[in-house]
Amino acid sequence: MDEILLMLPGPTTVHPRVLNAMSQAVVNHRGAKYGEILTETSELMSDVFQTSNQSYLLTGSGTAAMEAAISNVVNSGEKVLNVVGGKFGERFMKIANAHGITTEELAVEWGTAVTPEAIKAALDADEDIKAISVVHNETSTGVAAPIEAIGKVMKDYDALYIVDTVSSLGGDYVDVDKFGIDVCITGSQKCIAAPPGMAAITLSDDAWAAADKVDSHTFYLDMQAAKKSGDKNPPQTPYTPSVSLTYAMNEALKMVMEEGLENRVARHHKAAKASVAAVKALGLELFADEKVSSATVTAVKMPEGITDADFRGTVRDKYGVELAGGQDHLKGNIFRIGHMGNISYKELVQTFAAIGMTLKGLGAIEDAGAGVASITESYL
Repeated sequence: MDEILLMLPGPTTVHPRVLNAMSQAVVNHRGAKYGEILTETSELMSDVFQTSNQSYLLTGSGTAAMEAAISNVVNSGEKVLNVVGGKFGERFMKIANAHGITTEELAVEWGTAVTPEAIKAALDADEDIKAISVVHNETSTGVAAPIEAIGKVMKDYDALYIVDTVSSLGGDYVDVDKFGIDVCITGSQKCIAAPPGMAAITLSDDAWAAADKVDSHTFYLDMQAAKKSGDKNPPQTPYTPSVSLTYAMNEALKMVMEEGLENRVARHHKAAKASVAAVKALGLELFADEKVSSATVTAVKMPEGITDADFRGTVRDKYGVELAGGQDHLKGNIFRIGHMGNISYKELVQTFAAIGMTLKGLGAIEDAGAGVASITESYL
Protein backbone atom coordinates (compact mmCIF):
# COMPACT_ATOMS: atom_id res chain seq x y z
CA MET A 1 0.00 0.00 0.00
CA ASP A 2 1.34 3.41 -0.94
CA GLU A 3 1.92 5.55 2.13
CA ILE A 4 -0.60 8.37 2.53
CA LEU A 5 0.36 11.48 4.47
CA LEU A 6 -2.32 11.95 7.11
CA MET A 7 -3.08 15.66 7.52
CA LEU A 8 -6.28 14.99 9.43
CA PRO A 9 -7.59 16.24 12.77
CA GLY A 10 -6.75 12.70 13.91
CA PRO A 11 -5.63 10.06 13.54
CA THR A 12 -2.16 11.41 12.95
CA THR A 13 1.01 9.79 11.65
CA VAL A 14 2.62 7.57 14.28
CA HIS A 15 6.41 7.68 14.72
CA PRO A 16 8.33 4.40 14.16
CA ARG A 17 9.49 4.53 17.79
CA VAL A 18 5.88 4.29 18.91
CA LEU A 19 5.01 1.57 16.41
CA ASN A 20 8.06 -0.41 17.50
CA ALA A 21 7.05 -0.09 21.15
CA MET A 22 3.78 -1.85 20.30
CA SER A 23 5.73 -4.88 19.06
CA GLN A 24 6.85 -5.78 22.58
CA ALA A 25 5.49 -9.00 24.02
CA VAL A 26 2.08 -8.74 25.67
CA VAL A 27 2.42 -9.22 29.44
CA ASN A 28 -0.02 -10.16 32.17
CA HIS A 29 -2.15 -7.07 32.76
CA ARG A 30 -2.52 -8.08 36.43
CA GLY A 31 1.20 -8.54 36.94
CA ALA A 32 4.02 -6.39 38.27
CA LYS A 33 5.53 -5.64 34.87
CA TYR A 34 2.34 -4.12 33.49
CA GLY A 35 1.84 -2.31 36.80
CA GLU A 36 5.21 -0.58 36.31
CA ILE A 37 4.37 0.45 32.75
CA LEU A 38 0.90 1.63 33.75
CA THR A 39 2.31 3.69 36.63
CA GLU A 40 4.97 5.33 34.47
CA THR A 41 2.50 6.08 31.67
CA SER A 42 -0.06 7.55 34.06
CA GLU A 43 2.62 9.76 35.62
CA LEU A 44 3.73 10.95 32.17
CA MET A 45 0.10 11.64 31.36
CA SER A 46 -0.23 13.85 34.44
CA ASP A 47 2.95 15.68 33.42
CA VAL A 48 1.44 16.46 30.02
CA PHE A 49 -1.88 17.48 31.59
CA GLN A 50 0.24 19.63 33.94
CA THR A 51 -1.54 18.45 37.03
CA SER A 52 -0.63 17.02 40.40
CA ASN A 53 -3.77 14.85 40.17
CA GLN A 54 -3.64 11.19 39.25
CA SER A 55 -4.37 10.41 35.60
CA TYR A 56 -6.10 7.27 34.37
CA LEU A 57 -5.85 5.50 31.03
CA LEU A 58 -9.05 4.27 29.38
CA THR A 59 -9.11 1.69 26.63
CA GLY A 60 -11.48 3.49 24.29
CA SER A 61 -11.62 6.56 22.09
CA GLY A 62 -11.90 10.16 23.20
CA THR A 63 -15.67 9.71 23.26
CA ALA A 64 -15.25 7.14 26.04
CA ALA A 65 -13.41 9.75 28.07
CA MET A 66 -16.15 12.30 27.35
CA GLU A 67 -18.71 9.87 28.70
CA ALA A 68 -16.58 9.11 31.75
CA ALA A 69 -16.17 12.82 32.42
CA ILE A 70 -19.89 13.55 32.47
CA SER A 71 -21.32 10.36 33.94
CA ASN A 72 -19.03 10.12 36.98
CA VAL A 73 -19.55 13.60 38.44
CA VAL A 74 -23.17 14.48 37.60
CA ASN A 75 -26.24 12.56 38.75
CA SER A 76 -29.20 11.81 36.55
CA GLY A 77 -31.64 14.71 36.91
CA GLU A 78 -28.92 17.24 37.72
CA LYS A 79 -28.06 19.98 35.25
CA VAL A 80 -25.05 20.54 32.99
CA LEU A 81 -24.33 23.62 30.91
CA ASN A 82 -23.02 22.42 27.54
CA VAL A 83 -21.14 24.86 25.31
CA VAL A 84 -22.08 23.84 21.77
CA GLY A 85 -20.26 25.37 18.81
CA GLY A 86 -19.57 22.24 16.77
CA LYS A 87 -19.97 18.48 16.56
CA PHE A 88 -18.06 17.65 19.73
CA GLY A 89 -19.87 20.19 21.87
CA GLU A 90 -23.03 18.54 20.57
CA ARG A 91 -21.63 15.14 21.50
CA PHE A 92 -21.05 16.19 25.12
CA MET A 93 -24.70 17.23 25.30
CA LYS A 94 -25.94 13.98 23.71
CA ILE A 95 -23.88 11.94 26.18
CA ALA A 96 -25.37 13.88 29.10
CA ASN A 97 -28.88 13.30 27.75
CA ALA A 98 -28.17 9.58 27.35
CA HIS A 99 -27.44 9.43 31.10
CA GLY A 100 -30.63 11.25 32.06
CA ILE A 101 -28.76 14.44 32.92
CA THR A 102 -30.61 17.69 32.31
CA THR A 103 -28.80 19.76 29.71
CA GLU A 104 -28.77 23.46 29.08
CA GLU A 105 -27.24 24.44 25.76
CA LEU A 106 -25.07 27.51 25.42
CA ALA A 107 -25.11 27.75 21.62
CA VAL A 108 -22.21 29.40 19.83
CA GLU A 109 -22.16 30.12 16.12
CA TRP A 110 -19.99 27.54 14.35
CA GLY A 111 -16.68 29.16 13.50
CA THR A 112 -16.65 31.37 16.59
CA ALA A 113 -15.68 30.74 20.22
CA VAL A 114 -17.65 31.03 23.43
CA THR A 115 -16.73 33.99 25.61
CA PRO A 116 -16.07 33.88 29.37
CA GLU A 117 -18.74 36.58 29.72
CA ALA A 118 -21.37 34.31 28.14
CA ILE A 119 -20.52 31.51 30.56
CA LYS A 120 -20.65 33.89 33.52
CA ALA A 121 -24.08 35.11 32.41
CA ALA A 122 -25.37 31.55 32.08
CA LEU A 123 -24.10 30.59 35.53
CA ASP A 124 -25.56 33.74 37.07
CA ALA A 125 -28.93 32.98 35.50
CA ASP A 126 -29.17 29.41 36.82
CA GLU A 127 -27.78 28.39 40.21
CA ASP A 128 -28.79 24.76 39.58
CA ILE A 129 -25.99 24.16 37.08
CA LYS A 130 -23.80 21.41 38.52
CA ALA A 131 -21.10 21.45 35.85
CA ILE A 132 -20.15 22.96 32.51
CA SER A 133 -18.59 21.17 29.55
CA VAL A 134 -16.28 22.94 27.11
CA VAL A 135 -14.45 21.57 24.08
CA HIS A 136 -11.08 23.29 24.01
CA ASN A 137 -10.33 22.59 20.37
CA GLU A 138 -13.41 22.05 18.18
CA THR A 139 -11.98 20.13 15.24
CA SER A 140 -15.23 20.35 13.27
CA THR A 141 -14.81 24.13 12.95
CA GLY A 142 -11.13 24.88 13.59
CA VAL A 143 -11.88 26.97 16.69
CA ALA A 144 -10.09 27.06 20.06
CA ALA A 145 -12.03 28.09 23.17
CA PRO A 146 -10.39 30.39 25.77
CA ILE A 147 -10.17 27.75 28.48
CA GLU A 148 -7.75 29.70 30.67
CA ALA A 149 -10.03 32.75 30.77
CA ILE A 150 -13.05 30.53 31.39
CA GLY A 151 -11.19 28.93 34.29
CA LYS A 152 -10.81 32.33 35.93
CA VAL A 153 -14.59 32.79 35.73
CA MET A 154 -15.23 29.32 37.15
CA LYS A 155 -13.30 30.11 40.34
CA ASP A 156 -16.26 32.20 41.51
CA TYR A 157 -18.77 29.35 41.12
CA ASP A 158 -19.31 25.91 42.61
CA ALA A 159 -19.99 24.27 39.24
CA LEU A 160 -17.42 21.76 38.05
CA TYR A 161 -15.31 22.67 35.04
CA ILE A 162 -15.11 19.81 32.49
CA VAL A 163 -12.81 20.31 29.50
CA ASP A 164 -12.25 18.17 26.41
CA THR A 165 -8.61 18.52 25.30
CA VAL A 166 -8.73 15.51 22.97
CA SER A 167 -7.33 17.44 20.01
CA SER A 168 -5.31 20.09 21.87
CA LEU A 169 -3.28 18.45 24.64
CA GLY A 170 0.33 18.37 23.54
CA GLY A 171 -0.34 20.88 20.78
CA ASP A 172 -1.80 23.91 22.54
CA TYR A 173 -1.56 25.51 25.97
CA VAL A 174 -3.25 23.28 28.55
CA ASP A 175 -2.44 23.55 32.25
CA VAL A 176 -5.05 21.65 34.23
CA ASP A 177 -4.05 22.95 37.67
CA LYS A 178 -3.39 26.55 36.62
CA PHE A 179 -6.63 26.78 34.62
CA GLY A 180 -8.69 25.28 37.46
CA ILE A 181 -10.01 22.37 35.40
CA ASP A 182 -11.87 19.78 37.45
CA VAL A 183 -12.16 17.04 34.84
CA CYS A 184 -9.85 16.99 31.83
CA ILE A 185 -9.80 14.38 29.07
CA THR A 186 -7.71 13.62 26.02
CA GLY A 187 -7.19 11.01 23.31
CA SER A 188 -4.22 9.09 21.99
CA GLN A 189 -4.44 9.76 18.26
CA LYS A 190 -4.22 13.54 17.99
CA CYS A 191 -1.38 15.74 19.24
CA ILE A 192 0.10 12.94 21.35
CA ALA A 193 0.53 11.01 18.08
CA ALA A 194 -0.14 7.48 19.30
CA PRO A 195 -2.48 5.05 17.53
CA PRO A 196 -6.25 5.44 18.05
CA GLY A 197 -7.99 3.53 20.80
CA MET A 198 -6.82 4.95 24.12
CA ALA A 199 -7.96 7.95 26.13
CA ALA A 200 -6.99 9.55 29.44
CA ILE A 201 -8.79 11.42 32.19
CA THR A 202 -7.81 13.30 35.33
CA LEU A 203 -10.06 14.53 38.14
CA SER A 204 -9.55 17.22 40.78
CA ASP A 205 -10.35 16.73 44.47
CA ASP A 206 -13.64 18.58 43.94
CA ALA A 207 -14.51 16.26 41.07
CA TRP A 208 -13.78 13.19 43.19
CA ALA A 209 -15.94 14.64 45.97
CA ALA A 210 -18.76 15.02 43.46
CA ALA A 211 -18.17 11.48 42.19
CA ASP A 212 -18.61 10.17 45.74
CA LYS A 213 -22.18 11.56 45.68
CA VAL A 214 -23.13 10.18 42.28
CA ASP A 215 -25.32 7.10 42.01
CA SER A 216 -23.24 5.25 39.45
CA HIS A 217 -24.90 5.07 36.03
CA THR A 218 -21.96 3.69 34.11
CA PHE A 219 -20.12 0.40 34.41
CA TYR A 220 -17.09 0.15 32.11
CA LEU A 221 -16.28 3.84 32.61
CA ASP A 222 -16.78 3.93 36.40
CA MET A 223 -13.93 6.07 37.70
CA GLN A 224 -14.38 4.80 41.26
CA ALA A 225 -13.56 1.35 39.94
CA ALA A 226 -10.58 2.76 38.05
CA LYS A 227 -9.33 4.45 41.22
CA LYS A 228 -9.78 1.31 43.31
CA SER A 229 -7.83 -0.79 40.81
CA GLY A 230 -5.19 1.90 40.36
CA ASP A 231 -4.53 1.89 44.10
CA LYS A 232 -3.71 -1.83 44.13
CA ASN A 233 -0.19 -3.21 44.31
CA PRO A 234 0.69 -3.65 41.51
CA PRO A 235 -1.56 -0.95 39.98
CA GLN A 236 -4.17 -2.29 37.57
CA THR A 237 -7.12 -1.25 35.48
CA PRO A 238 -10.57 -2.57 36.48
CA TYR A 239 -11.05 -4.40 33.18
CA THR A 240 -8.67 -5.75 30.53
CA PRO A 241 -6.72 -2.85 29.00
CA SER A 242 -5.05 -2.69 25.62
CA VAL A 243 -1.55 -3.66 26.74
CA SER A 244 -0.01 -2.84 23.36
CA LEU A 245 -1.65 0.60 23.25
CA THR A 246 -0.28 1.27 26.74
CA TYR A 247 3.20 0.61 25.35
CA ALA A 248 2.42 3.04 22.52
CA MET A 249 1.16 5.76 24.84
CA ASN A 250 4.18 5.33 27.06
CA GLU A 251 6.59 5.87 24.18
CA ALA A 252 4.57 8.70 22.62
CA LEU A 253 4.39 10.57 25.93
CA LYS A 254 8.13 10.11 26.41
CA MET A 255 8.63 11.73 23.01
CA VAL A 256 6.39 14.62 24.01
CA MET A 257 8.43 15.24 27.16
CA GLU A 258 11.74 14.82 25.32
CA GLU A 259 10.71 17.57 22.93
CA GLY A 260 9.44 19.65 25.83
CA LEU A 261 5.85 20.78 26.20
CA GLU A 262 6.69 24.43 25.56
CA ASN A 263 8.66 23.56 22.42
CA ARG A 264 5.96 21.23 21.18
CA VAL A 265 3.21 23.80 21.65
CA ALA A 266 5.34 26.44 19.93
CA ARG A 267 5.88 24.07 17.00
CA HIS A 268 2.13 23.55 16.64
CA HIS A 269 1.43 27.28 16.81
CA LYS A 270 4.05 27.93 14.15
CA ALA A 271 2.49 25.32 11.88
CA ALA A 272 -0.96 26.84 12.41
CA LYS A 273 0.25 30.34 11.61
CA ALA A 274 2.05 29.07 8.50
CA SER A 275 -1.03 27.14 7.37
CA VAL A 276 -3.30 30.16 7.74
CA ALA A 277 -0.86 32.30 5.74
CA ALA A 278 -0.63 29.64 3.02
CA VAL A 279 -4.42 29.38 2.78
CA LYS A 280 -4.60 33.12 2.24
CA ALA A 281 -1.75 33.03 -0.28
CA LEU A 282 -3.79 30.59 -2.38
CA GLY A 283 -6.72 33.01 -2.31
CA LEU A 284 -8.84 30.72 -0.15
CA GLU A 285 -11.07 31.78 2.73
CA LEU A 286 -10.79 30.57 6.30
CA PHE A 287 -13.94 29.22 7.92
CA ALA A 288 -13.12 30.03 11.55
CA ASP A 289 -12.76 33.52 12.95
CA GLU A 290 -8.99 33.97 12.77
CA LYS A 291 -8.89 35.54 16.26
CA VAL A 292 -9.91 32.19 17.75
CA SER A 293 -8.48 29.80 15.18
CA SER A 294 -7.11 26.47 16.32
CA ALA A 295 -3.44 25.67 16.81
CA THR A 296 -3.96 22.12 15.53
CA VAL A 297 -6.48 22.25 12.67
CA THR A 298 -7.31 24.84 10.01
CA ALA A 299 -10.79 24.84 8.45
CA VAL A 300 -11.05 26.28 4.94
CA LYS A 301 -14.10 27.16 2.85
CA MET A 302 -14.39 25.09 -0.32
CA PRO A 303 -13.81 27.24 -3.41
CA GLU A 304 -16.93 28.04 -5.44
CA GLY A 305 -17.71 25.45 -8.08
CA ILE A 306 -15.40 22.77 -6.62
CA THR A 307 -16.87 19.59 -5.17
CA ASP A 308 -15.49 17.90 -2.08
CA ALA A 309 -15.10 14.61 -3.96
CA ASP A 310 -13.08 16.19 -6.75
CA PHE A 311 -10.90 18.26 -4.44
CA ARG A 312 -10.11 15.90 -1.56
CA GLY A 313 -10.23 12.87 -3.85
CA THR A 314 -7.53 14.34 -6.09
CA VAL A 315 -5.40 15.55 -3.18
CA ARG A 316 -5.47 12.01 -1.79
CA ASP A 317 -5.43 9.78 -4.88
CA LYS A 318 -3.09 11.79 -7.08
CA TYR A 319 -0.84 13.50 -4.55
CA GLY A 320 -0.96 11.20 -1.52
CA VAL A 321 -2.25 13.62 1.12
CA GLU A 322 -5.36 12.91 3.19
CA LEU A 323 -7.43 15.94 4.27
CA ALA A 324 -10.68 15.96 6.23
CA GLY A 325 -14.02 17.16 4.95
CA GLY A 326 -16.75 19.09 6.71
CA GLN A 327 -19.24 17.61 9.15
CA ASP A 328 -22.98 18.04 9.52
CA HIS A 329 -24.20 21.14 7.61
CA LEU A 330 -20.59 21.92 6.69
CA LYS A 331 -20.23 18.70 4.67
CA GLY A 332 -19.03 19.64 1.19
CA ASN A 333 -18.65 23.27 2.23
CA ILE A 334 -15.28 23.18 3.97
CA PHE A 335 -12.15 21.06 4.15
CA ARG A 336 -9.90 20.73 7.18
CA ILE A 337 -6.12 20.50 7.45
CA GLY A 338 -4.86 18.79 10.59
CA HIS A 339 -1.40 20.02 11.57
CA MET A 340 -0.93 18.12 14.78
CA GLY A 341 1.37 15.50 16.20
CA ASN A 342 4.58 14.77 14.30
CA ILE A 343 4.31 17.49 11.66
CA SER A 344 6.96 19.86 10.42
CA TYR A 345 7.86 22.12 7.52
CA LYS A 346 8.25 19.06 5.26
CA GLU A 347 4.68 17.82 5.75
CA LEU A 348 3.20 21.30 5.27
CA VAL A 349 5.12 21.81 2.02
CA GLN A 350 3.83 18.48 0.70
CA THR A 351 0.30 19.32 1.80
CA PHE A 352 0.14 22.77 0.24
CA ALA A 353 1.85 21.55 -2.92
CA ALA A 354 -0.93 18.97 -3.25
CA ILE A 355 -3.63 21.54 -2.52
CA GLY A 356 -2.16 24.06 -4.96
CA MET A 357 -1.72 21.58 -7.82
CA THR A 358 -5.21 20.17 -7.29
CA LEU A 359 -6.87 23.59 -7.30
CA LYS A 360 -4.95 24.65 -10.39
CA GLY A 361 -5.93 21.42 -12.12
CA LEU A 362 -9.56 22.10 -11.28
CA GLY A 363 -9.29 25.64 -12.65
CA ALA A 364 -9.82 27.34 -9.29
CA ILE A 365 -6.48 29.19 -9.07
CA GLU A 366 -3.66 30.32 -11.33
CA ASP A 367 -0.59 30.02 -9.09
CA ALA A 368 -0.24 26.47 -7.79
CA GLY A 369 2.94 27.31 -5.89
CA ALA A 370 1.70 30.26 -3.84
CA GLY A 371 0.93 28.10 -0.80
CA VAL A 372 4.32 26.40 -0.80
CA ALA A 373 6.08 29.73 -1.22
CA SER A 374 4.15 31.07 1.76
CA ILE A 375 5.06 28.05 3.90
CA THR A 376 8.70 28.50 3.00
CA GLU A 377 8.55 32.17 3.95
CA SER A 378 6.93 31.32 7.29
CA TYR A 379 9.75 28.95 8.17
CA LEU A 380 12.69 31.13 7.07
